[in-house]
Amino acid sequence: MCNEDNTQTKRNDYFFKQSNYQGEIDRFTVSNVEVILSSFLSRLSAVWSKVYYMNRRHFVKQTSLATSALLLSRYTNSWGSDTAFPTVRVPEGKRNFTSKAVERVIAEVKKNIGNKEIAWLFENCFPNTLDTTVDFSVVNDKPDTYVITGDIDAMWLRDSSAQVWPYLPLCKEDEELKQLIKGVIYRQTRCILKDPYANAFYKNEHKQSTWKSDNTKMQHGIHERKWEIDSLCYPIRLAHGYWKETGDASPFDAQWAEAMKLVVKTFKEQQRIDGKGPYSFMRKTEFATDTVPLNGFGYPARPNGMICSMFRPSDDATVYTYLVPSNFFAFASLAQIATLATAVKCDLDTNAINDLMTQIATGIDNDGKVKTGKSGEIYAYEVNGYGSCNLMDDANVPSLLSLSYLVPGMKDDKVYRNTRKFVLSDNNPFFFKGKAGEGIGGPHAGMDNIWPISIMMRGLTSADDDEIKMCLGTLQHAHAGTGFMHECFNKDDASIYTRPWFAWANTLFGEFVWKVYKEKPHLLDS
Repeated sequence: MCNEDNTQTKRNDYFFKQSNYQGEIDRFTVSNVEVILSSFLSRLSAVWSKVYYMNRRHFVKQTSLATSALLLSRYTNSWGSDTAFPTVRVPEGKRNFTSKAVERVIAEVKKNIGNKEIAWLFENCFPNTLDTTVDFSVVNDKPDTYVITGDIDAMWLRDSSAQVWPYLPLCKEDEELKQLIKGVIYRQTRCILKDPYANAFYKNEHKQSTWKSDNTKMQHGIHERKWEIDSLCYPIRLAHGYWKETGDASPFDAQWAEAMKLVVKTFKEQQRIDGKGPYSFMRKTEFATDTVPLNGFGYPARPNGMICSMFRPSDDATVYTYLVPSNFFAFASLAQIATLATAVKCDLDTNAINDLMTQIATGIDNDGKVKTGKSGEIYAYEVNGYGSCNLMDDANVPSLLSLSYLVPGMKDDKVYRNTRKFVLSDNNPFFFKGKAGEGIGGPHAGMDNIWPISIMMRGLTSADDDEIKMCLGTLQHAHAGTGFMHECFNKDDASIYTRPWFAWANTLFGEFVWKVYKEKPHLLDS
């Protein structure tokens, strides 16, 4: 634990207490995963800059004219006879994939909610991943699905998982959709086996990356090799969610088991208990957020059980390598691996997984919390084990805000509740508030730029009607007349935005609206 003044305080002893928790992980009999989770959580009670960074936005800049032409060719912009809003969704004949179940949900929501602009946005955004980004085929008698982010022709493990996640509940009624998502799991398994440290891949195994000169172990078929903990967590979350929704264990074969062994091995390597590990990364760039200092290994971190991450889910370099929200995500993901391994009788060392979870939990408990004067005890965004803390949050998920979305039980954790208030206030240097709305941004897009994903995550993690309504209203007025969500928008002018084709934001918006429709439909009346 460290104080707000970044001095180290005396650590509390960490105890794991027995409990009578019930639920899915209770059935994991090889180790007491749920006991660890239970005790762990109880213990952890204005103008947009024209300069594009040399990372994902660099590709957007390079291809902006091509993207604009593509959008014009794929999307129509005609006024329908029975609506006040233009038709901007890809015409049916040009869609990459169509799900009858998804179309049914769209029709139901459009029919039953009073806010017709939200209904129009839902119709455009919810199916956007299927309409525009998926490439489905069959390889070696198995489904194979390549998923691009939108305006960049590469498959991020994080984005591809998040893009198809909201469709999981519909798999039972749509076999073709089920096969498509199974294809994502198969492809992600192959990606992890190719290189567990890479964050983005090409469909073409022989394609050479624009980043081929990066000082790291680049291979053909890899778009970028930035080590981010969440890149391994998201495929686990998707696999576990798929299994829970469908009961289908066929994707969890020997190849998947080998990939999961590699995940555990990589996590252990990046605990850096016995040296720095095999990964390093350097890039020739004028932007500090796009490379890693000290010969590509990052600034020193004292081993404490947590996992080092050289980059954040924004693809920006970490300042302190123990990225707390990503370590929480790793904890939850390891529990899901253990659950799956036991359920499908997979050849994995669940005792070793249990030990790794314990180490991560202990590290977060000892070093991941900060006592502040204004907010009480909160979770830091990044720490180094020496007492240094980075008090902020970033819009990209996993974030501190998103912990109750990703980790079971976090919504009742007092420290998380304090943290949520902190990151949604001006105490967070990347919380912006202006004429167009309020929300969290981050270094990736620069100051004064709000990411709609952060507004969606705020709504998804809230039970308060007024807060959810505010999030819906901000998003309703943040699409700048395009009918789609964007990467970010200026806090004072939503017409100043980046990335007109960003499928993760679109699908997450659909997930948010669908959740509100099912749980609090009255908030969509106007």
